[in-house]
Amino acid sequence: MLQAGIVGLPNVGKSTLFNALTHTRKAQAENYPFCTIDPNVGVVEVPDERLAVLKPIAKTEKLVPAAIEIVDIAGLVAGANRGEGLGNKFLANIREVDAIIHVVRCFENGDIIHSSGSIDPVRDIEIINTELILADLQSIENQLNKSIKKSRANDGEAIKIVELLRRLQEHLNRGNSANTLAMDGEEKILLKSFNLLSSKPVIYACNVAEHEIAAGNPFVERVRTYVQSTHHADHCIICAQLESDLIDFSPEEAKAYLSEFGVRDSGVSNLIRATYHLLGLASYFTAGEMEVHAWTFKVGMKAPQCAGIIHGDFEHGFIKAEVVSYEDLVTAGSFVVAKEMGKYRLEGKEYEVKDGDVIIFRFNA
Repeated sequence: MLQAGIVGLPNVGKSTLFNALTHTRKAQAENYPFCTIDPNVGVVEVPDERLAVLKPIAKTEKLVPAAIEIVDIAGLVAGANRGEGLGNKFLANIREVDAIIHVVRCFENGDIIHSSGSIDPVRDIEIINTELILADLQSIENQLNKSIKKSRANDGEAIKIVELLRRLQEHLNRGNSANTLAMDGEEKILLKSFNLLSSKPVIYACNVAEHEIAAGNPFVERVRTYVQSTHHADHCIICAQLESDLIDFSPEEAKAYLSEFGVRDSGVSNLIRATYHLLGLASYFTAGEMEVHAWTFKVGMKAPQCAGIIHGDFEHGFIKAEVVSYEDLVTAGSFVVAKEMGKYRLEGKEYEVKDGDVIIFRFNA
C-alpha cells in the first residue's frame, strides 16, 4: 500500500490532522515541539460517493472503500539536514513515503507556540523545502561519486545518470525542488531511482481556524499563489482541530455540523481524495450481491495487472475483462439493462483500466 507522509514545522497541526484522517486518537498532539518522535501510521479510507450509488444496483449491503496509508512524521526545523531537532531521523522517515502532505499553519492563536515566533506560511514552506533540498544535495554528491567512476568505463547508463545528477545539482543549488526540473520520460524514471526527498509529489494543507474553512484567509491565498507558481503544486483548506473534534460524530451529524460553517464536505475528505490522485492512484469496482468493492490501482495499469490486485491467479490466468463504465451503469440502472444497451464490452490484455470501470474478470483457474 502506498504511503503519504504528513510533514511540517512543529505545532502546525500535523498530529491533530493525522487523528482526523485516521479517525483515531493515536497521535499525541501537544503544545510543544517534537511531541511526536516515532512516526504514527494509519490506514485511511478514501471517500467515494460512487460506492453508495452502486449499492442498490448491486443489491448488497456491504461497501469496501479504497484505502491508503498515512504517516505522521515529527516536525522538521531549520538545520534538520545537519541533525538539528533529530532531523536525520525525521528526514529518513520522509524518504520512506511516496508522497508528502505538507501542513502549513494559516491561523492565528497566541496560545499555540510557533517555532519561528510568528505566522508566515511562505517562510515556513521555504524552511521545510530548504531542508529537503540540502539533504538531496548531500545524496546527489554521494551518488555522483559512485556514478562518475562507472562512467569512466564507458558505461552508457552511468553516463546518463551522471548527466542528470549534475543537472539536478545545479537546479537544487538555485533553490528549486527536484520535482520542478523539466525532464523527459526516461529521465523521470531515473529520477525515481535516486529517491530524492524533493522529488516526491506534494500537496499543501492550509490549516485554518474554524470560521475560515469555507473561504480561507489571506494566509491561504499567499500559499496558493506561492505553491502554484514555484512548485506547480496544489493546496487545500482544512481545519485540523475541527476535523479531529468530529471523530466521534456520525457521518450525518458531521455533515450537519460542517454545514454550520458554510461547507458541504469535510476538508479532510477533500485532502484524502487529492492525496489519492497525487499518488497516481485510481479506483475500479467489482459489484455483486456479496459487496461493492473499490480496488486501488496505479493509473496506466493494464487489465491483467488490475486483476492481480484481487488475486494473483486472476492475473496469471487472465482471459478477458467484462467492463462497463460507472456512468453508463448508473444511467442504465441495472446490469441487465446496461448489457441490453450494449454498454458492456470485452477487453483484453492490453486494455488500460480507467477510473470508475466496473469489471468482471474472466480467467482460467
